[in-house]
Amino acid sequence: MKSDACMAERSVTAPEATEAGVSSQSTSVHSRREPRTLTAATYDGSVAGGASPAVIVGAGPYGLAVAAHLRWAGIDARVYGEPMGFWRHQMPEGMWLRSAWEASTIADPWGCLSLEAFEAAGGRRLSRPIHLDDFVAYGCWYRRHVVPELDQRKVASIDLGSDGFKLLLEDGEPLHARRVVIATGPAPFPWCPPQFAGMSHCLVSHSAEHRHLGRFAGQRVAVVGGGQSALESAALLHEAGAEVQVIARAPRIHWLRGQLLRGYLGPARRLVYPPADVGPPGLNWVVAMPDLFRRLPPDLQGRIARRAIRPAGAAWLRPRLVGVPIVTGHTIVAATPARGGVRLTRDDGVEHYADHVMLATGYRVDVTRYGLLAPELAGVLQCTNGYPRLTAGFESSVPGLHFVGVYAAGSFGPLMRFVSGTTYTARALAHRVAGGARA
Repeated sequence: MKSDACMAERSVTAPEATEAGVSSQSTSVHSRREPRTLTAATYDGSVAGGASPAVIVGAGPYGLAVAAHLRWAGIDARVYGEPMGFWRHQMPEGMWLRSAWEASTIADPWGCLSLEAFEAAGGRRLSRPIHLDDFVAYGCWYRRHVVPELDQRKVASIDLGSDGFKLLLEDGEPLHARRVVIATGPAPFPWCPPQFAGMSHCLVSHSAEHRHLGRFAGQRVAVVGGGQSALESAALLHEAGAEVQVIARAPRIHWLRGQLLRGYLGPARRLVYPPADVGPPGLNWVVAMPDLFRRLPPDLQGRIARRAIRPAGAAWLRPRLVGVPIVTGHTIVAATPARGGVRLTRDDGVEHYADHVMLATGYRVDVTRYGLLAPELAGVLQCTNGYPRLTAGFESSVPGLHFVGVYAAGSFGPLMRFVSGTTYTARALAHRVAGGARA
C-alpha cells in the first residue's frame, strides 16, 4: 500500500547546518482537557459518536491536524486523499525543509505525535534541517495513528446539497456531508508569468512538476525566481550535472540567518522567535497571532505579509550554489523558442539561451476557478483576490464549508502557508465545529 511505502526509513546525509539542532518540548494543545490517556503507540483512531460527520479533503499536514483535533473533540471526521501527496510528488527529490525543527511538527491535541516522538519511535536522530523524505515519513506515521482508515480516493467534485454538501469521489461514489474542510494545498494553482504563456511544456515548466531533477543532466537550465524553491532547485540541478543559471527580479538574494541567530541567543531565542518561525523578528510575533492579524487594516496586512514571506533562501544553501551564476535585479520580458531551446530576453535587452526554463514562481490561489468546486458552489463563495473570506473557525461565506492551509492566508495571514500554522488552525476549527455540533 502507498501508506506502507511512506513509512520506509531512508538513510540520508544532512547538509551542514548553521546550528547543531534545537530540541523543543512538545506540549498538548489542550493540556487542560484530557478525556482519556493517549499515547502515540496506543491511539486507535476511534472517535466519540453522536456528532454530524465532517469530510476533510486532503491528507497533508493541515488535513491530518484538523482530523486529529476533530476526533479528539468527538466529531466523526472522514479524510480523503493520498497521505502527504503534495509533499511526495511536487517537491524535488533531495530537498530539505527550510523551516526550523520546532516549526515543523504537525499539531496534535495529545502532544504525543511530535517530531521528537517520531524520532523516538524510529530509534534514530533526524537531521537538522529536516530531509523531505523524513518529513514525508513523519506525516505518514502521524496519519497511521490519527486516521488509520484513511480513504486514499480523491474527491472529484463538491457541490451544494439539500442539507449540506454533495461530494463525488473519483470512482463515481457519491457522499454527503454536513461540513467539508478543504485542505488540498496549493497544487492546483502554480503561477506561470504571462510572458511564458503558450510555451511548449518541453521548454518551460513549473518547479512543482519535477520530482526527479536528474533528467536535466547535461542541459542548460534557467531557473526563474529568487526564493527557496528557486535556489534549492538550482542547487539540486547543479548537483545533478545541469548547467544552471538563476534569474531573479529582486536586487539581491535574501539569505535567512535565523538558525545562526538562535544559536547565539541561546534560551533567550524564545523571546525573539515564536515557535511559528515565520517572518523577521518583531513581525514574526504578529504573524504568529492570526486572531490579531485578521483584525488589522487590509493595507497593513498586505505589507506585513509581503515582508514576512518575501523571496529568501536558507543560509545553508549558499555553499551548494558556488559556481552557479545568479543574475539579480532583472525580469524576463519575453521568451521565445530558439536554437532548440528557449531565448530569454531581460528587461535590459540582454538575452539568455537555455535548453529548459524552470519557473520557481510560486502559487497564486484562486478558488473561483478551482475545478474541485462545482460552478454553483464557486459562484456563491465570497472571495478577495482569489482567497475565500473566512470567519472564526476558518468557515467561508457558505456555512459548513471550511478552507485551511494556503487557502486561509488571505484571512489569517502568512502563517497559514507553513506547517507551524496547523496548531492555531486545527484548534480554532475544532472549537468552531464542536460548538456547532452542540448547538
